[in-house]
Amino acid sequence: MDRHYIESLRLNEINEDSYIKDLPVIQNLMQGNDLNLNHDVIFLVGENGVGKSTLIEAIAINAGFNPEGGSKNFNFETRNTTSNLHQYITLSKGAYEKDGFFLRAESFYNVASEIDEYYKDEFNAKVSTSFGDVSLHNQSHGESFLSLVQNRFWGNGLYILDEPEAALSPSRQLTLLAEMHMLVKNNSQFIISTHSPILLSYPNACIYQITEKGIEAIEYSDCEHVMLTKQFLNNPESFFRYLFEEK
Repeated sequence: MDRHYIESLRLNEINEDSYIKDLPVIQNLMQGNDLNLNHDVIFLVGENGVGKSTLIEAIAINAGFNPEGGSKNFNFETRNTTSNLHQYITLSKGAYEKDGFFLRAESFYNVASEIDEYYKDEFNAKVSTSFGDVSLHNQSHGESFLSLVQNRFWGNGLYILDEPEAALSPSRQLTLLAEMHMLVKNNSQFIISTHSPILLSYPNACIYQITEKGIEAIEYSDCEHVMLTKQFLNNPESFFRYLFEEK
């Protein structure tokens, strides 16, 4: 894509006392550093608590998506746990998408329920074209994730995913990579929060590693998750000696 749907993110002044000021990802942005999102695939990676999901949620809401997930046509609320970070960011857009979806693992059940409710009167007639011939609740967690991507992600779209690997086996993560690649070739952009070394391997992706020191663009081989996984697989016994050592 010559011009991406979201090209950069800027944090505006946060004029209130809020926990979001203490998140490492926000500390970096508060220094006036715009986040370059002008890539086909962008990954946010880092330890729990650094603010990955908070930031990706804010991007999705600011871009017009429902906080709990879904397309821009979804408008429901199961429980309001949304931060107000979206009020303090500005997204720079280079083009306007024809399709889009916000997929987050923690509230996917609620999205599936909303889909069933929306189609309850004519579900069988419409579900085959968008959600894989069967209610997402009647599929396994992983199957429903992939069914959504394969049947509902139509291309020319902005797709924001929060830890999609939560429902997927390693082989299904590879399937997701293949689906992503087809969508990227069809003028799509992905912004993904993940812990998965498999997903992070997508060729030429932009990887932002978020630590207590801030945000850094890194190569795949330099990602802490990748290095740790490789070290463990190469020599798990050395980890066991440390982890299981009697105190």
